[in-house]
Amino acid sequence: MYGFKALIFDVDGTVADTERDGHRPAFNAAFAEVGLDWHWDPALYGELLAVAGGKERIRYFMMREGIRLDPGADEDAFVADLHRRKTRHYLAMLSQGAIPLRPGVLRLWREARAAGIRLAIATTTTPENVVALLAHAGEPSLADWFDVIAAGDSVPAKKPAPDIYHLVLEQLGLEASDCIAFEDSDNGARAALDAGLSCLVITTNAYTAGQDFGAAPLILDQLGEPSSPPRLAVGDLAGRDCVDLQALERLHHQVTAAGGASS
Repeated sequence: MYGFKALIFDVDGTVADTERDGHRPAFNAAFAEVGLDWHWDPALYGELLAVAGGKERIRYFMMREGIRLDPGADEDAFVADLHRRKTRHYLAMLSQGAIPLRPGVLRLWREARAAGIRLAIATTTTPENVVALLAHAGEPSLADWFDVIAAGDSVPAKKPAPDIYHLVLEQLGLEASDCIAFEDSDNGARAALDAGLSCLVITTNAYTAGQDFGAAPLILDQLGEPSSPPRLAVGDLAGRDCVDLQALERLHHQVTAAGGASS
């Protein structure tokens, strides 16, 4: 019996390394499709990731670059159309199996499911992106493993606002102290911590490795496998060689004994 009842996962960067070679080229393909000369290289995209949400990222880029549409043009419709095109290109990449899950993710999901620990997703990407990623992850009916998939515009305010986590907790019918959140960015960490989640594990990628993750008690480069342990930046795995339920139990106990998460 574990002290936590559910694991809540962010998707982009956490479950799969989707940003640099997934979302970014899909945005560029959408821009080219409509004749725009915009190009988001890896460095620029890393800066744009400070803004959560694809449509929000397009708007921010336009504001930053001083881009104005023709008089009378509907900016909302323009941005929505670009984002739909980007999503189509991204889903095509997923359908080809071009973006695998990160090491240890499927292993941990299997362990959690076998132990009766519930699974949920809290992400700013679209529901279509989540379902497509899970459909091509190498496990049949994987989306059915999740009690809650809260994605895209499920809430008005995206991360770093805690709204998406409040929604997931409400739909799970659980308290924040019952759950562990998995994030990869400072925006995600703030959202989880501000929602009162008692324990936060962050898997880092090239875009987020230098960010400030606040009170996160465990920061590492991947969840790892028994034959390929993760590299830890903060915290420890209590002698375990990867992030498994036993390591999470000790982490959860440490955080709750110290009075829970703080922002």
